[in-house]
Amino acid sequence: MGTFPLRLLSGVAVAALFTASLPGETHAQRTQKPVLHGKHWVAITGKPLGATAGAVTFAKGGNAVDAAAAMLAATATMWDVLSWGGETQALIYNPNTGEVIGLNALGVAPSGATAEFYQEEGLEFPPEFGPLSAVTPGTPGGLMTMVAEWGRLSLAEVLAPAMEMAQGYPIEAGTADRIEGAKERIKEWTYSPDVYLPHLGDEEREAPHPGEIFVQEDLHQTLAKLVEAEAEALAEGKSRAEAIYAAYDRFYRGDIAREMVRGVQEEGGLMTMDDLATWQVIQEEPAMTTYKGIEVYKLTQWTQGPVLLQALNILENLDLQSMGYNSARYTHALYQAMNLSFADRDFYYGDPYFPPEEPMEGLLSKEYARDRAGLIDWERNDPDIGPGDPYPYQGGSNPFLDYLEGWHTVKERSRAVTTQDGNAAAAGFATSSYADDGAFEDAFYAGTTSVQAADAEGWVVSITPSGGWVPAVIAGRTGIGLSQRGQSFVTDPADNPYNVVEPGKRPRVTLTPSMALKDGKPFLSFAVQGGDAQDQNLLQFFLNMVEWDMNVQQAVEAPNINSFQMRGSFGMHESRPGRLLVQNETPSWVQAELRRMGYDLTFSERTSGPINAIFFDWDNGSFWGGASHHGDDYGIAW
Repeated sequence: MGTFPLRLLSGVAVAALFTASLPGETHAQRTQKPVLHGKHWVAITGKPLGATAGAVTFAKGGNAVDAAAAMLAATATMWDVLSWGGETQALIYNPNTGEVIGLNALGVAPSGATAEFYQEEGLEFPPEFGPLSAVTPGTPGGLMTMVAEWGRLSLAEVLAPAMEMAQGYPIEAGTADRIEGAKERIKEWTYSPDVYLPHLGDEEREAPHPGEIFVQEDLHQTLAKLVEAEAEALAEGKSRAEAIYAAYDRFYRGDIAREMVRGVQEEGGLMTMDDLATWQVIQEEPAMTTYKGIEVYKLTQWTQGPVLLQALNILENLDLQSMGYNSARYTHALYQAMNLSFADRDFYYGDPYFPPEEPMEGLLSKEYARDRAGLIDWERNDPDIGPGDPYPYQGGSNPFLDYLEGWHTVKERSRAVTTQDGNAAAAGFATSSYADDGAFEDAFYAGTTSVQAADAEGWVVSITPSGGWVPAVIAGRTGIGLSQRGQSFVTDPADNPYNVVEPGKRPRVTLTPSMALKDGKPFLSFAVQGGDAQDQNLLQFFLNMVEWDMNVQQAVEAPNINSFQMRGSFGMHESRPGRLLVQNETPSWVQAELRRMGYDLTFSERTSGPINAIFFDWDNGSFWGGASHHGDDYGIAW
């Protein structure tokens, strides 16, 4: 790796990269965390215990797929802004074929979850919490499919760390405090208090105390049933993969499914046995673009992933290095490219397995990106930039021009007006909005962890699982917390004709693992948590590596900007045009120039993600791991 060019560093980067430095350190070490160096494997995820689960699995002889699945199971058990009823989306590099595989393990809207149903309930969108926000669980199926198709170990070996944790692990302060803060909502549901509130009625603090051994016996029994189903199938002479799929069937079609459905329906939810039995994990070809010869892979339009590809296509038309790193002009270029890409996301992205067909060929064309780049006003932010029309770039005509022409009207209609008493009313709708910017930003960054794994055999895995975060409805006596991802649907086709809720349909999600190949070999594997900010931060991480010559740890810690101009994917799907998050140490002259350009600045000490990533050093035959300094993210390498 090269060194970072000091002549291009702004005060922002100096603060982030050098503040924690000690005299005598080498340049590459001047970050708050060191680079992880490994020869055999690397495992990174959102929690230290989760990373340990990955390391233990590698030590058992597992490959990167096994280790990634073990980390996924552990972080779901730890409620690291996800649980076992959530959703999993992954990119997997198969060294035997040289292909990047997309794994779609996102749940679907259950029976009866129609636009008309929610509208009759007086809701503009499916709710943020509760049984009516649930989609079918995807993480268990995604995990078992990964291990069966590309892993090496048994399901019992992969689940062992999570099962031990379900029997009791020392809960972290952040999770324990989130539970305490949400306990009144948790008490609204039948089975959730038994899981979350061990001191219910006995103490003022009813949630676990930080460091208390947190036991989830129902979840442990559910995981034990999966291992039991695998063992029975092996005893019958089934193959390793067939035995894992026997456990899959027990979860989605057997006694576990029956108890989940019973519990969900008791809470007033819509999920049925048929919803679980007919759901399936999908293996698919990822979306891809090139940036200066580097192949960048994302999952398709059921995620927001292609916005990163669109933004790279736009930025490829610009001379970014001449602008100066984190200058006002560079910040403006990033913000405008993201606005253009996210406006397309907000209107065109949806489940590719349901009609109408999304115009992805046009959206990802270089010609479309060049013309979109020509729309940038280099003097001021454009708060009204909307989606473009990609259909002519794929030889077609847009079937939704009437919605496209009315986009700004819809945007104004959906924008909330906050009253003096702190209540918010959206014009024309009974539903309310966020009463303050803090609540809006909490929703904007909602959910997700990230998992990164690679091994010397060549397997690479990038995952951004999520769903079922605290507070979740627990499905009966399974210990399974239900996903809240249904809230990412819309009910009015004028908002997005491709993402209207229907039974069996997947909502367009923010979850977005990333992978890049260079010269036909893995170059980067990277992911981040943070809702609608994910592909904003991943875009800047990628540019930090490719344009600004940072090493992987510098790139994950470097200060980013975040736009709030796109429509949020949660709650009331609001936007804040012109709102711009920058790092606290942004120089005053940069701040002044951005304000002159129409930006409303907000500040944070850390704006880097949190991003986790692996860089592949082919010259030396080693891995370089980057684990964010933003939160609890942690990596182990060997």
